[in-house]
Amino acid sequence: MRDGGRIAAAIDVLGDVTRRHQPVKSAVRDWGKRARYAGSKDRAWVSGLVLDALRRRNSLAHAMQDESPRGLVLGALAKAWGWDIRRIDAAMDEPHAPAALTLEERERLVQAPDVEAAAHVLGDFPDWLSPHMDRVFGEAMMIETQAMAQRASVDLRINTLKADADRVAAPLRTAQAEPSPWLLNAVHIPAPDPTRRDTSLDRIPAYSKGWVEVQDAGSQIAAAAANARAGEQILDYCAGGGGKTLALAAAMGGKGQVFAYDIDGRRLSALVPRLKRSGAHNVQLMHPDTPDVLAPLEAAMDCVFVDAPCTGTGTWRRRPDTKWRVRPNALTTRMAQQDEVLRAASAYVRPGGRLVYATCSFLMEEDEDRVADFLVGHPGFAADSTADHLCASGALTEAGCDMVRRLETPTGALRLTPHSANTDGFFVAVLRKTG
Repeated sequence: MRDGGRIAAAIDVLGDVTRRHQPVKSAVRDWGKRARYAGSKDRAWVSGLVLDALRRRNSLAHAMQDESPRGLVLGALAKAWGWDIRRIDAAMDEPHAPAALTLEERERLVQAPDVEAAAHVLGDFPDWLSPHMDRVFGEAMMIETQAMAQRASVDLRINTLKADADRVAAPLRTAQAEPSPWLLNAVHIPAPDPTRRDTSLDRIPAYSKGWVEVQDAGSQIAAAAANARAGEQILDYCAGGGGKTLALAAAMGGKGQVFAYDIDGRRLSALVPRLKRSGAHNVQLMHPDTPDVLAPLEAAMDCVFVDAPCTGTGTWRRRPDTKWRVRPNALTTRMAQQDEVLRAASAYVRPGGRLVYATCSFLMEEDEDRVADFLVGHPGFAADSTADHLCASGALTEAGCDMVRRLETPTGALRLTPHSANTDGFFVAVLRKTG
């Protein structure tokens, strides 16, 4: 396909995303079924443009004075991809391209950014979140939120049950992988050019052999905060897809036991092939349909890890469509769920054991507030230094240890953001059962 046809396709796909509330991946897949002539490079190009338009939806709509899919796509070409007016003109003159630029569009495309626009416009986030953003970031709000509107890099966790950094280096060279600055057993792949097809990691033998797992560095750091040790008994209370379950099992060297539980049994089922590929034999799936399945674990776990349900604001770089779907009532619902999950999970921690609370959210209402409320209602728990547990885990580089100490909050928790750590947004707090 030529650029003009691709631009038209991006407008079509973005329309499905905004009007029908489809996830980007689903909308691109549906378009690909209709456009059998489109190759993998075309799909990657269209998807990249749509995602960049969504990442900067507010600022692009403001710049173009047009929030339609056409306005956002044209704005993304100029403001996000750096196309000049001549290149856009040439593309719009091709067969199957959208209609030629209007005079107003041409004027908008070359105008300088409006630096006096409202904070939610410059920061590309929903207006209703403004007080929440100000509360957590204060004067750093603009630089933090603008970093959330950038493309995300890719991180891989080296599965130490099967491989080490030296072993995976050569197989991952084609993916431009480099050692993680924060983690000893991880590699980092810089954010790709949005117009190019990403390297398909599942086609790399190192992935199919279970040597590596795709996992954001922030998620890896959150798992490392459990400071899991060989021989311990650990409950992953909200295991979900199992990324942190696998990281915990590897950190324990296959010794001890990780009990993986989730209220949604279907999500646990998806963990089965990942467990087989990883070689983790110390994981036991605890299916929610089994009556009292967790009863034998009560007050017996060395560590209970709670990756709590949340609004997912920390994943906006990867899933920008969700940024515009989050609503105040969703935040209220999640806060209630988080309170209940923390209360329920705490029953399985033994005296002296650890309760690790994590979210992929940067909102204090889901993070510090939930921990504070829990501690008020559960005086038998106290906050530990999350950075101390991380540095003791042996998972971090010296630079990584310095980073988590710098980012530790006044209450001993840890907040990671795209700006501060080049990770997804994560919050982690380690609580110890004192009695």
